[in-house]
Amino acid sequence: MVVKRKATAKAALKKPKKKTIGWREWVRLPELDVGRVKAKIDSGARTSALHAFKITPFTKDGASYVRFVVHPLQRQRYPEITCVAVVIDHRRVTDSGGRAEMRYVIRTSLKLGTSRWPIELTLTDRDQMGFRMLVGRQALRRRYLVDTGRSFLARKKKKPKAT
Repeated sequence: MVVKRKATAKAALKKPKKKTIGWREWVRLPELDVGRVKAKIDSGARTSALHAFKITPFTKDGASYVRFVVHPLQRQRYPEITCVAVVIDHRRVTDSGGRAEMRYVIRTSLKLGTSRWPIELTLTDRDQMGFRMLVGRQALRRRYLVDTGRSFLARKKKKPKAT
């Protein structure tokens, strides 16, 4: 009996296995009505970033908001999706080239495969970058392991065919 309890107690202490994702993945931003965006999974970046332009701050009922437009597809100007979100912060962010920039920060949900959770997202012009979105390490914490040699591992599981 004692051995069985030890095994059970040991099993209870084990951390749940993390899912593995690739260095690039398709993600969605459902609260912003942004469908598929090809995102670079960037554990070197602290915060996640979204390509946004025509960024316009405004106040409504005493709260700070930002209106912005998104091109979700790489190297394409359409579709253009206009989004509105509550501003949670205005931060100085240093990009990979060492340039510092003040960015609006919003909180929204990220959908990756079948998982969905809230993340912080900075808004910046990524038009010249290879990916319209970066998913940073804060968004990935305690959720995923990144296989840097593979891509698109978080696909939705297919429903079994009805017989």
